[in-house]
Amino acid sequence: MTIDWFILAPAAFFAGMVDAAVGGGGLIQIPALLSTFPQTAIPTLFGTNKLSSIAGTGASLWRYARAVRIPWRLVLPATAAALVGAWLGAALVAWMPREAMRPLVVIMMLAVAIYTFLRKNLGQEETHEPRPGDTWRGALFGLVIGLYDGFFGPGTGSFLIFGFVRVFGMDFVRASASAKVINFATNLSAIAFFASHGPILWTIGLIMAVCNLAGAQLGTHLALKHGAGFIRQAFLGVVAILIVKQLIEIL
Repeated sequence: MTIDWFILAPAAFFAGMVDAAVGGGGLIQIPALLSTFPQTAIPTLFGTNKLSSIAGTGASLWRYARAVRIPWRLVLPATAAALVGAWLGAALVAWMPREAMRPLVVIMMLAVAIYTFLRKNLGQEETHEPRPGDTWRGALFGLVIGLYDGFFGPGTGSFLIFGFVRVFGMDFVRASASAKVINFATNLSAIAFFASHGPILWTIGLIMAVCNLAGAQLGTHLALKHGAGFIRQAFLGVVAILIVKQLIEIL
């Protein structure tokens, strides 16, 4: 089997860089894997993608946690609920076709992009301290996002960041750091799921993980150095690409 590392290695590096700031690394890695291994089963490639991604997510989470105060009392219940939601979402696939979600996702992403673009100050600074009931609101938020991630998936990182900014008043830096906690947990869950449903390309995934980790180091550095304004612009760019991608697949 010929492996085109001139495609996979840069894709994993760039995916790690983008994912560290605003999510959306799967937009880069999955097409690269599909083009390199067109005859390989989809669960195998998705599992390999998650294996690569979790290295970068873990590295960026570590750096964010050392530089940013993550509100653990909010984030940990949201993470636990997201894991439950992801399992329920995966089970929901048997009852409802994934494609039914695509038009709704485009509408939601358009709303997120327009709202973020018009609200210039959104996520530039913290708007409030934690409030009573935030733990339960966070758990509900995590459950909904986990359900979506398990059932469909595209844009999960972007929805997480937007939710932490809009609902919980975080700035984009803290929201991105908080999103990494949930991303890491759901990635770990996904690896376990895909590994139990078919083989993962472990060697390829681990080599890509090294490239992804290197990219994540750069992406996290840029996010922490340039702050909320940089992440806001990158966030809008990734959401725009997600919208275009979904529209192309619908049409």
